[in-house]
Amino acid sequence: MPLVNEKQDFLKAIGIQPASNPGPRDYNVVSRSQAGSGKLDFDAAIFDMDGVLTKTAAVHSLAWKRMFDEYLRIREDKYGEPFREFTHGGDYRVYVDGRPRHQGIEMFLKSRGITLPPESPEPGGGSESIRSLGDRKNTLFNQIIESEGAGLYDSTVALIQDLLRRGIKVGLATSSKNSAVILQKTGTVRLFATVVDGLVSEKLGLKGKPEPDIFATASANLGVSNTRAIVIEDAVSGVQAGAKGGFALVIGVAREDNVDELRNHGADVVVRDLAEISAEKINQLARAKRART
Repeated sequence: MPLVNEKQDFLKAIGIQPASNPGPRDYNVVSRSQAGSGKLDFDAAIFDMDGVLTKTAAVHSLAWKRMFDEYLRIREDKYGEPFREFTHGGDYRVYVDGRPRHQGIEMFLKSRGITLPPESPEPGGGSESIRSLGDRKNTLFNQIIESEGAGLYDSTVALIQDLLRRGIKVGLATSSKNSAVILQKTGTVRLFATVVDGLVSEKLGLKGKPEPDIFATASANLGVSNTRAIVIEDAVSGVQAGAKGGFALVIGVAREDNVDELRNHGADVVVRDLAEISAEKINQLARAKRART
Protein backbone atom coordinates (compact mmCIF):
# COMPACT_ATOMS: atom_id res chain seq x y z
CA MET A 1 0.00 0.00 0.00
CA PRO A 2 1.38 3.47 -0.87
CA LEU A 3 2.52 5.36 2.21
CA VAL A 4 0.14 8.28 1.54
CA ASN A 5 -2.91 5.99 1.38
CA GLU A 6 -1.69 4.20 4.50
CA LYS A 7 -1.61 7.57 6.26
CA GLN A 8 -5.30 8.20 5.50
CA ASP A 9 -6.31 4.81 6.93
CA PHE A 10 -4.05 5.29 9.96
CA LEU A 11 -5.48 8.71 10.82
CA LYS A 12 -9.02 7.38 10.68
CA ALA A 13 -8.06 4.39 12.86
CA ILE A 14 -6.81 6.63 15.68
CA GLY A 15 -9.76 9.01 15.39
CA ILE A 16 -8.20 11.94 13.52
CA GLN A 17 -9.80 13.41 10.41
CA PRO A 18 -7.20 13.60 7.60
CA ALA A 19 -6.40 17.22 6.77
CA SER A 20 -6.54 18.64 3.30
CA ASN A 21 -3.45 20.39 2.01
CA PRO A 22 -4.42 23.99 1.16
CA GLY A 23 -1.02 24.75 -0.35
CA PRO A 24 1.75 27.01 0.93
CA ARG A 25 0.89 30.19 2.81
CA ASP A 26 3.03 32.86 4.38
CA TYR A 27 2.00 34.09 7.83
CA ASN A 28 3.64 37.42 8.54
CA VAL A 29 4.23 38.83 11.99
CA VAL A 30 1.27 41.08 12.78
CA SER A 31 1.81 44.57 14.10
CA ARG A 32 0.91 45.39 17.68
CA SER A 33 -2.34 47.32 17.85
CA GLN A 34 -3.35 49.92 20.38
CA ALA A 35 -6.44 47.89 21.22
CA GLY A 36 -4.34 44.94 22.31
CA SER A 37 -1.55 46.79 24.07
CA GLY A 38 -2.68 46.23 27.66
CA LYS A 39 0.00 44.81 29.95
CA LEU A 40 -0.29 41.06 30.50
CA ASP A 41 1.06 38.97 33.37
CA PHE A 42 3.42 37.09 31.07
CA ASP A 43 5.91 38.20 28.44
CA ALA A 44 6.48 35.18 26.21
CA ALA A 45 4.75 32.07 24.88
CA ILE A 46 6.65 28.95 23.82
CA PHE A 47 4.77 26.61 21.50
CA ASP A 48 5.47 22.98 20.68
CA MET A 49 5.22 22.16 16.96
CA ASP A 50 3.88 18.65 16.24
CA GLY A 51 0.30 18.36 17.47
CA VAL A 52 0.10 21.99 18.66
CA LEU A 53 0.96 24.10 15.62
CA THR A 54 0.98 21.45 12.90
CA LYS A 55 -1.03 18.32 12.19
CA THR A 56 2.15 16.27 11.98
CA ALA A 57 1.97 14.27 15.22
CA ALA A 58 -0.04 11.54 13.47
CA VAL A 59 2.44 11.55 10.58
CA HIS A 60 5.26 10.95 13.06
CA SER A 61 3.29 8.13 14.67
CA LEU A 62 2.70 6.46 11.30
CA ALA A 63 6.36 6.78 10.28
CA TRP A 64 7.46 5.32 13.64
CA LYS A 65 5.01 2.44 13.27
CA ARG A 66 6.14 1.55 9.78
CA MET A 67 9.83 1.72 10.73
CA PHE A 68 9.50 -0.29 13.95
CA ASP A 69 7.22 -2.90 12.40
CA GLU A 70 9.76 -3.37 9.59
CA TYR A 71 12.55 -3.83 12.12
CA LEU A 72 10.54 -6.16 14.38
CA ARG A 73 9.81 -8.33 11.33
CA ILE A 74 13.54 -8.44 10.63
CA ARG A 75 14.15 -9.62 14.19
CA GLU A 76 11.42 -12.23 13.82
CA ASP A 77 13.16 -13.69 10.75
CA LYS A 78 16.71 -13.26 12.06
CA TYR A 79 16.36 -14.18 15.74
CA GLY A 80 13.05 -16.03 15.91
CA GLU A 81 11.46 -13.37 18.14
CA PRO A 82 7.63 -13.33 18.03
CA PHE A 83 6.39 -10.28 16.13
CA ARG A 84 4.29 -7.83 18.14
CA GLU A 85 3.31 -4.70 16.25
CA PHE A 86 4.13 -1.15 17.31
CA THR A 87 0.91 0.63 18.33
CA HIS A 88 -0.07 4.28 18.57
CA GLY A 89 -1.62 4.16 22.04
CA GLY A 90 0.54 1.53 23.70
CA ASP A 91 3.92 2.45 22.26
CA TYR A 92 4.08 5.79 20.42
CA ARG A 93 2.39 7.85 23.12
CA VAL A 94 4.18 6.05 25.97
CA TYR A 95 7.77 5.82 24.72
CA VAL A 96 8.24 8.12 21.73
CA ASP A 97 5.86 11.10 21.62
CA GLY A 98 7.63 14.40 22.29
CA ARG A 99 11.04 12.88 22.96
CA PRO A 100 14.26 13.30 20.96
CA ARG A 101 14.40 10.73 18.17
CA HIS A 102 17.19 8.52 19.49
CA GLN A 103 15.87 8.64 23.05
CA GLY A 104 12.46 7.48 21.83
CA ILE A 105 14.04 4.57 19.94
CA GLU A 106 16.01 3.49 22.99
CA MET A 107 12.98 3.67 25.28
CA PHE A 108 10.77 1.63 22.95
CA LEU A 109 13.41 -1.01 22.28
CA LYS A 110 14.09 -1.31 26.01
CA SER A 111 10.37 -1.99 26.55
CA ARG A 112 10.79 -4.99 24.21
CA GLY A 113 14.03 -6.15 25.82
CA ILE A 114 16.16 -5.04 22.85
CA THR A 115 19.49 -3.24 23.13
CA LEU A 116 21.24 -1.73 20.12
CA PRO A 117 24.46 0.28 19.80
CA PRO A 118 24.21 4.01 18.97
CA GLU A 119 26.07 3.45 15.68
CA SER A 120 26.15 0.42 13.39
CA PRO A 121 29.20 -1.81 13.87
CA GLU A 122 28.93 -2.85 10.21
CA PRO A 123 30.77 -0.89 7.49
CA GLY A 124 28.28 1.18 5.56
CA GLY A 125 25.65 1.10 8.31
CA GLY A 126 22.76 -1.34 8.40
CA SER A 127 19.57 -1.68 10.42
CA GLU A 128 21.12 -2.81 13.70
CA SER A 129 21.77 0.56 15.35
CA ILE A 130 19.87 3.41 16.97
CA ARG A 131 21.04 5.86 14.30
CA SER A 132 20.05 3.69 11.34
CA LEU A 133 16.55 3.16 12.74
CA GLY A 134 16.23 6.89 13.32
CA ASP A 135 17.38 7.66 9.79
CA ARG A 136 14.83 5.21 8.36
CA LYS A 137 12.01 6.80 10.37
CA ASN A 138 13.03 10.26 9.20
CA THR A 139 13.04 9.13 5.57
CA LEU A 140 9.48 7.79 5.90
CA PHE A 141 8.32 10.99 7.62
CA ASN A 142 9.77 13.22 4.93
CA GLN A 143 8.21 11.12 2.17
CA ILE A 144 4.75 11.86 3.57
CA ILE A 145 5.44 15.56 4.15
CA GLU A 146 6.91 15.96 0.65
CA SER A 147 3.87 14.38 -1.00
CA GLU A 148 1.11 15.85 1.18
CA GLY A 149 2.54 18.85 2.99
CA ALA A 150 1.96 19.61 6.66
CA GLY A 151 -1.46 20.71 7.86
CA LEU A 152 -1.88 23.57 10.35
CA TYR A 153 -4.19 24.14 13.29
CA ASP A 154 -5.62 27.52 12.31
CA SER A 155 -6.74 28.18 15.88
CA THR A 156 -3.11 27.99 16.99
CA VAL A 157 -2.02 30.48 14.34
CA ALA A 158 -4.86 32.80 15.38
CA LEU A 159 -3.77 32.68 19.02
CA ILE A 160 -0.14 33.35 18.09
CA GLN A 161 -1.17 36.38 16.04
CA ASP A 162 -3.28 37.68 18.91
CA LEU A 163 -0.36 37.29 21.31
CA LEU A 164 1.97 39.10 18.92
CA ARG A 165 -0.49 41.97 18.60
CA ARG A 166 -0.36 42.30 22.38
CA GLY A 167 3.42 42.51 22.40
CA ILE A 168 4.03 38.96 23.62
CA LYS A 169 7.22 37.33 22.34
CA VAL A 170 6.62 33.95 20.69
CA GLY A 171 9.03 31.04 20.32
CA LEU A 172 8.94 27.43 19.14
CA ALA A 173 10.47 24.52 21.06
CA THR A 174 10.35 21.04 19.55
CA SER A 175 12.26 17.77 19.66
CA SER A 176 11.91 17.50 15.88
CA LYS A 177 14.92 17.88 13.62
CA ASN A 178 12.60 18.76 10.74
CA SER A 179 11.33 22.11 12.00
CA ALA A 180 12.95 24.20 9.23
CA VAL A 181 11.21 22.17 6.52
CA ILE A 182 7.86 22.13 8.32
CA LEU A 183 7.86 25.85 9.11
CA GLN A 184 8.80 26.69 5.54
CA LYS A 185 6.10 24.44 4.06
CA THR A 186 3.43 25.89 6.37
CA GLY A 187 4.56 29.50 5.91
CA THR A 188 4.84 30.03 9.68
CA VAL A 189 8.56 30.65 10.10
CA ARG A 190 8.10 34.43 10.55
CA LEU A 191 5.80 33.96 13.52
CA PHE A 192 8.62 32.81 15.79
CA ALA A 193 11.40 34.98 17.16
CA THR A 194 13.35 31.88 18.18
CA VAL A 195 13.26 28.17 17.29
CA VAL A 196 14.88 25.57 19.51
CA ASP A 197 14.61 22.19 17.77
CA GLY A 198 16.35 18.83 17.76
CA LEU A 199 19.31 20.16 15.79
CA VAL A 200 19.83 23.04 18.24
CA SER A 201 19.49 20.62 21.17
CA GLU A 202 22.12 18.36 19.68
CA LYS A 203 24.50 21.26 19.11
CA LEU A 204 24.05 22.71 22.62
CA GLY A 205 23.80 19.37 24.44
CA LEU A 206 20.29 20.10 25.73
CA LYS A 207 18.38 17.35 27.49
CA GLY A 208 15.13 16.27 25.87
CA LYS A 209 11.65 16.29 27.38
CA PRO A 210 10.58 15.68 30.11
CA GLU A 211 13.52 17.93 31.07
CA PRO A 212 12.71 21.63 30.52
CA ASP A 213 15.90 22.52 28.62
CA ILE A 214 14.39 23.34 25.22
CA PHE A 215 11.65 25.54 26.66
CA ALA A 216 14.06 27.29 29.02
CA THR A 217 16.50 27.92 26.16
CA ALA A 218 13.74 29.36 23.97
CA SER A 219 12.62 31.61 26.81
CA ALA A 220 16.18 32.76 27.46
CA ASN A 221 16.65 33.49 23.75
CA LEU A 222 13.64 35.78 23.98
CA GLY A 223 15.13 37.53 27.01
CA VAL A 224 12.36 36.32 29.32
CA SER A 225 12.59 34.31 32.55
CA ASN A 226 10.70 31.02 32.85
CA THR A 227 8.38 32.56 35.42
CA ARG A 228 7.22 35.11 32.82
CA ALA A 229 6.73 32.61 29.96
CA ILE A 230 3.95 30.14 29.19
CA VAL A 231 4.32 26.73 27.54
CA ILE A 232 1.80 25.14 25.15
CA GLU A 233 2.21 21.38 24.66
CA ASP A 234 0.26 18.28 23.61
CA ALA A 235 2.64 15.54 24.78
CA VAL A 236 2.84 14.16 28.32
CA SER A 237 6.62 14.58 28.27
CA GLY A 238 6.12 18.21 27.20
CA VAL A 239 3.76 19.21 30.00
CA GLN A 240 6.10 17.45 32.43
CA ALA A 241 8.93 19.62 31.09
CA GLY A 242 6.87 22.79 31.45
CA ALA A 243 5.91 21.96 35.02
CA LYS A 244 9.49 21.06 35.94
CA GLY A 245 10.80 24.32 34.48
CA GLY A 246 8.67 26.54 36.68
CA PHE A 247 6.91 28.36 33.85
CA ALA A 248 4.14 30.90 34.40
CA LEU A 249 1.54 28.54 32.95
CA VAL A 250 1.54 25.17 31.21
CA ILE A 251 -1.29 24.64 28.74
CA GLY A 252 -2.00 21.08 27.62
CA VAL A 253 -3.69 20.45 24.28
CA ALA A 254 -5.59 17.15 24.44
CA ARG A 255 -5.72 16.14 20.79
CA GLU A 256 -6.41 12.53 21.78
CA ASP A 257 -9.06 12.94 24.46
CA ASN A 258 -6.37 12.70 27.15
CA VAL A 259 -7.41 15.64 29.32
CA ASP A 260 -6.86 13.88 32.66
CA GLU A 261 -3.52 12.44 31.57
CA LEU A 262 -2.11 15.85 30.67
CA ARG A 263 -3.50 17.47 33.81
CA ASN A 264 -2.10 14.71 36.02
CA HIS A 265 1.37 15.14 34.51
CA GLY A 266 1.72 18.88 35.03
CA ALA A 267 -0.62 20.93 32.82
CA ASP A 268 -2.22 23.84 34.67
CA VAL A 269 -5.09 23.92 32.20
CA VAL A 270 -6.09 21.53 29.41
CA VAL A 271 -8.07 22.28 26.24
CA ARG A 272 -8.91 20.11 23.26
CA ASP A 273 -8.10 22.93 20.84
CA LEU A 274 -6.63 26.39 21.30
CA ALA A 275 -9.84 27.92 19.96
CA GLU A 276 -11.14 27.27 23.50
CA ILE A 277 -8.73 29.77 25.04
CA SER A 278 -7.67 33.37 24.47
CA ALA A 279 -4.89 35.76 25.45
CA GLU A 280 -7.18 37.25 28.09
CA LYS A 281 -8.05 33.84 29.56
CA ILE A 282 -4.40 32.82 29.59
CA ASN A 283 -3.61 36.06 31.41
CA GLN A 284 -6.26 35.36 34.05
CA LEU A 285 -4.95 31.83 34.60
CA ALA A 286 -1.32 32.95 34.81
CA ARG A 287 -2.27 35.68 37.27
CA ALA A 288 -4.24 33.23 39.43
CA LYS A 289 -1.36 30.74 39.44
CA ARG A 290 1.12 33.43 40.43
CA ALA A 291 -1.17 34.51 43.27
CA ARG A 292 -1.35 30.93 44.57
CA THR A 293 2.41 30.55 44.57
